[in-house]
Amino acid sequence: MTDAATIGFVLLGGMALLLAIGAPVSISIALPSAVCMVLVLGWDNGILTSAQRMFKGVDSFPLLAIPFFVLAGQIMNNGGIAARLINLAKVMVGKTPGPLTQTNVMANMLFGAISGSAVAAAAAVGTTMSPMQKKEGYDKAFSAAANVASAPAGMLIPPSNTLIVFALASGGTSIGALFMAGYIPGILWALSCAVVVWWYARKRPELNATSWTPFPVVVKTFLQALPSLTLVVIVIGGIVAGKFTPTEGSAVAVVYALLLSFLYRAIKVSDLPHILYTACRTSSVVIFLIGVSSIMSWVMSFTKIPQLMAESLFGWTDSKVVVLLIMMVLLLIIGIPLDPTPAILIFTPIFLPIAIDFGIHPVHFGIMMVFNLSIAVISPPSAPVLFVGAQVAGARLEAVIARLMPFFLVLIAVLFLVVFVPELSLWLPRLTGLI
Repeated sequence: MTDAATIGFVLLGGMALLLAIGAPVSISIALPSAVCMVLVLGWDNGILTSAQRMFKGVDSFPLLAIPFFVLAGQIMNNGGIAARLINLAKVMVGKTPGPLTQTNVMANMLFGAISGSAVAAAAAVGTTMSPMQKKEGYDKAFSAAANVASAPAGMLIPPSNTLIVFALASGGTSIGALFMAGYIPGILWALSCAVVVWWYARKRPELNATSWTPFPVVVKTFLQALPSLTLVVIVIGGIVAGKFTPTEGSAVAVVYALLLSFLYRAIKVSDLPHILYTACRTSSVVIFLIGVSSIMSWVMSFTKIPQLMAESLFGWTDSKVVVLLIMMVLLLIIGIPLDPTPAILIFTPIFLPIAIDFGIHPVHFGIMMVFNLSIAVISPPSAPVLFVGAQVAGARLEAVIARLMPFFLVLIAVLFLVVFVPELSLWLPRLTGLI
């Protein structure tokens, strides 16, 4: 009962069944993986090896970057940084049609890049921008849709916990290379949302700004936001220049964000226990998922499930284009019921070997995978960013979904560009000597 087909059926079928009945994702991964380990090695060795693989999966220095970046994001969410970035975004968009919604898009890109969380960006920026847009006569559902659609840009623009998870799940892809690779796709994501907003607002002159922001105000706003933007420069610049590792950079981000928040007088010492608790709770979920996914990865490697799937695909088609299309569709479907972290942990060991066999660079595949899953997190019915965006705007979910459709179409078009033009992902890492 230990042939690869049987193990694959128990593993993937068991996960699908547990997810379908509403079991937690971590249990849905851990239980079938442990059962398969027992089927392969026997009861005693299977249980012992499962425990060893869980420990080895989390015994990783690069993994420390995740709790540190999560903590930095929590500090910034409470540290008065969002308001300064929103003000900067507002002066940057100028007299672009629909300036307040364009500000929402730009602020999500800036804040998401710093906090690394689409949900945090949608909540922090949406809470500030939604009342302003409502007061100026913007359609509530469209404003919420723009906020939801632009929030995941921060999952691609570094520092990104999602890219760190892919680096760990892929067996050692350079985190620095993935960070640099995320810039162009992330900016394209935000620009595509801005195009949709422009298309919507160009026929509504009543929503347009009547004058440019005075230059002294622009300078003052930029200087106020500069310390927040400097965080990204310090962390990413230090990683690319080789001054410190991504893990050390994440610790630097925590210290810098804490000092900045105290300087802004936005948090007090009494706020730190709650911030630490929230960050610890978020990080523990991710780390536990990584631990149990290590059992699954070992089972897949031992039974050669990815190789068998690759051989099946090679036997069915030798077209790289067809394989990429299949992966895109599967990832979009997979990402709707699953959050990005478990989706990456489950399917990277399956898809990455196939992608490499078809000549796809691991860094390019990582960006393609995260871009797919970023679209999935705003796709109904299971979409945390969508729910948060609709809630903070006070809009009906059905109306927001209807307004999201143009954004979906444009983002799918950009996804095709990212998938079939590898240099959009690989040019910056090559330029900086990271690949």
